[in-house]
This record gives sequence, structure tokens and C-alpha cells, in this order.
Amino acid sequence: MHPNETLLHQFYTAFQEHNPAGMSSLYHKNIIFKDPAFGSIRGARAKSMWHMLIERSGSELEVSFSDIQADDYHGSAKWTATYFYGPKKRKVVNHVVGVFSFQNGSIIQHNDYFDLYTWSKQALGLPGYLLGWTKYMQQKIQSKTSVMLSKYMQDHNLKVLKG
Repeated sequence: MHPNETLLHQFYTAFQEHNPAGMSSLYHKNIIFKDPAFGSIRGARAKSMWHMLIERSGSELEVSFSDIQADDYHGSAKWTATYFYGPKKRKVVNHVVGVFSFQNGSIIQHNDYFDLYTWSKQALGLPGYLLGWTKYMQQKIQSKTSVMLSKYMQDHNLKVLKG
């Protein structure tokens, strides 16, 4: 198994174990993360995102992964997260493809791809069904997640993750 495949196995195993510190330790200090819900975030914000998501999902978060492939520079994996979202505790089953770039034994870039419309229908109910496919809703979701992440970092004083 290629060392970067092992790295991705460690990343997703930490995710399954609700271990955000283990996940973020595999990220390069200059990590760039991108997905439809958070947009593009970097460094401490990307690392803190996993802490927030795992904490908010609680013990009901289930993660599975498969099809890990990697070489010296790039990798990919398929993964699924099942959890309950928001105050109404709507069940979300999110099927994701992660694409990675590596540098010096760590993950320097991580892009997650999933259908935001499918996610928004599950997570947001009727508003997601009616508007989840629009650019407006995508921007609203990214704005909300950005504010939530900033508040989470401030409330938890996540200096540990800086750098």
C-alpha cells in the first residue's frame, strides 16, 4: 500500500472514531479545504471545521469509506456520513468523493464533492427542496457555515490548531 493511501486510511479512521485532532494532524499547516457547504477555507479554519462538525454531530455520526487510491502527489476516496442536522434533527446521508494532494507526507489540499441540492433537501427540509439548487442558497449556506465556524473557533479558543 502506498504511504499516502495509508495516510488517507488514517484520516478516515480518525473520522470514524470521532477524532478530529487525529484528522487535522494529517493536514499540512497550509491546508486548503474546499466543499460546497464551506467553500474554500485554509489552515486553522479547515482543521477547526472537523472539530466543530464532529462535536455537533455527536455520537450519532456514522462514517464509512472506500475506494482509497493514492500516489506520490494525489489521492481520492469515497465516503459517506450519516448524521442528524440542525435543531429539527433531520437525518442526512451525505455521499462524498474526496480528492487530495499531498506534500511532504501530509495533506496539503482536500476537496470534497457532493450534491448540495441533495444535502439541502435532507438537512433543510422544504426550503432546501425549493431553493437548494440555486446559487443563492449555496451562498447562504456558505455564509452561515463561515459564521458558525468563526464563532466555534472563538468560543473554543482553538489556538492549538493555528499553524
